[in-house]
Amino acid sequence: MNESVKRTLESLKRNGVNAKYFEGSESAVNYLMNNIKNGETVGIGGSMTVKSLGIPEKLIERGNKVHFHWLAKTPEEMDEIRYNAVKADVYLSSTNALTESGQLVNIDGIGNRVASMIFGPKKVLVICGINKITKDLDAALKRIKDNTYKNARRLKLDTPCAHTEKCSDCRSPQRMCNVTTIIERKPSKTDLEVIIIGQELGY
Repeated sequence: MNESVKRTLESLKRNGVNAKYFEGSESAVNYLMNNIKNGETVGIGGSMTVKSLGIPEKLIERGNKVHFHWLAKTPEEMDEIRYNAVKADVYLSSTNALTESGQLVNIDGIGNRVASMIFGPKKVLVICGINKITKDLDAALKRIKDNTYKNARRLKLDTPCAHTEKCSDCRSPQRMCNVTTIIERKPSKTDLEVIIIGQELGY
């Protein structure tokens, strides 16, 4: 574990947020699965990190009711799942950036993901690769803006960043950068835990 990770873990704990570090994803996923009960409902925010670790499939195979809009077949079904995810027992997400001061920084297009991270589910588990850790808030916002085009291309959006790989204050109807949130400390009504994994995950 490097010094940046140590500072981040210490800051999260000072901010009232439970935080754990795992060198590899396998042990992290095992920990996560052991901390979600078989009968609990699970909401999942749009996250390449969560998807790449195969967590949705593991939960479904085990018998958990999973609300993950990426598994929907229609826009209407996606919206219904987003609403159900907010009311789940457990919510899983990653974060766009995590500062060494323990701030979770996120930018959303719709806002369902960041809303669910703050209030609604009884427990929120945030899975974060070390590539998401930044020195401070300015670096966090820059990191997010520098990587926005990857999601735009993945979603096949016609936004300026999808073409130029650079963020601009665009007016595109498909703009993804509509809601910015900074979790400074543990939300008072939410059991929030951050799981840092010692490898690069997600955007």
